[in-house]
Amino acid sequence: MRGDAPAGRIAACRACPRLVTHCREVAREKKRAYRDERYWGKPVPSFGPISARLLVVGLAPGAHGANRTGRVFTGDSSGDWLFRALFDAGFANRTESIARRDGLKMQGARVSCAVRCAPPGNRPEADERNRCRAFLAEELAAMRRLRVVVALGGIAFDAVRRAWRESGRGAWEARPAFGHASETRADDGTLLLGCYHPSRQNTNTGRLTREMLAAVMGRGGGGARGGARGARRPVRILCRSPSAGSHRCP
Repeated sequence: MRGDAPAGRIAACRACPRLVTHCREVAREKKRAYRDERYWGKPVPSFGPISARLLVVGLAPGAHGANRTGRVFTGDSSGDWLFRALFDAGFANRTESIARRDGLKMQGARVSCAVRCAPPGNRPEADERNRCRAFLAEELAAMRRLRVVVALGGIAFDAVRRAWRESGRGAWEARPAFGHASETRADDGTLLLGCYHPSRQNTNTGRLTREMLAAVMGRGGGGARGGARGARRPVRILCRSPSAGSHRCP
């Protein structure tokens, strides 16, 4: 299967009428800051080589981020945080993701989403998540060199957990449980890492700091390469949890 084969089918998908309508409405009404831009306004494919050893999975495209630019985690603050961390870990050639033709290239990593359309209120419904998961399962099946998956947030984590078995890749050594810096392995040795999503809700409140995100991406980079070599800024920091206080990240 060609690595880029699903991209056209993802962009053409109309399986969830509520999401299709919302994406088109946002693209038509626009945000004042982007009123002169042409919005993408449809499902957003993954970004990065199918031969990657690291896969990062987020929740869904941002209404005025990826739904505008047509590239996942591009054009909003979440993408700014994510690609800075990927650059520091040696997986991107630039610190920013601004537009599809901005020169950004992934190096051994790929970025995807649990849901490919921007959902109202950033909350996809259960049936929408279930329908869209087939794309993620197909992606996982095609990534034969995959060694590490980083799931940004609980919905993405659950999507990976379910899509893994649907992809035919096997099972987990233990039932995965989401938490920041949590680690679970599949029976083939692939590592699943949990990470808080770099949304404004988390970054503005300090629930997720740049150091925390860098630590998870550094761990992912070490696992993908079979060691920590290649990370530009290896870190070991305190993770902050409103319920559990501070603790050392693995």
